[in-house]
Amino acid sequence: MFTGIIEELGSVEKIVKKGATLTLTIHADAVLKDVKEGDSIAVSGVCLTVVDFDNDSFTAEVSPETLKKSYLDELRKGDRVNLERSLKIGDRLMGHMVSGHIDGIGRIVKKEQKGDFVDITLQTKKELMKYIVTKGSIAIDGVSLTVVSCKGDTFGISIIPHTAKMTTIGIKDRGDSVNLECDLIGKYVESFVSRENSSSKEISRDFLKEYGFM
Repeated sequence: MFTGIIEELGSVEKIVKKGATLTLTIHADAVLKDVKEGDSIAVSGVCLTVVDFDNDSFTAEVSPETLKKSYLDELRKGDRVNLERSLKIGDRLMGHMVSGHIDGIGRIVKKEQKGDFVDITLQTKKELMKYIVTKGSIAIDGVSLTVVSCKGDTFGISIIPHTAKMTTIGIKDRGDSVNLECDLIGKYVESFVSRENSSSKEISRDFLKEYGFM
């Protein structure tokens, strides 16, 4: 589990393709301070397992399923990536609950400087938009952000200067890919409602009251 608060920007040092899998070596600093083999590190939002490390880098393997859901197969040597170590028991949850399991890819379709802030519009599949709501949380490249608008298959976010400086969101531009992880709570609610609907129960005010939604 992660919080969506990025610890540092790393860079891709080496990429090795092995059949349908990928091995990434990432240059890093802060996330290596207490690293061990088997630890989880989110790389631009994707939860990966450390299989090897040294004083200034770590290596992780990317499964075929992760490659399908994320844009990690688009990475090239030298690309910057957001890095966050997994949450420890007792740590403060400063962003929101992020699993590191990517739901799909989004693409930046508009980026505008608005004073000190940056407004970004992203496009994604309509099947993901049902989990994205105005004022709700979303993890973009592993960064915990608040959705400011939704329309059709697009949604908007507003980036503060600190986030623009400390994460890949500030580096990326129109046409670039991002990893999206929708809010866990929304996905659980959708799953619950779908199961109840399959039992031929209608969603009404009485139904919502019965299960504590009102």
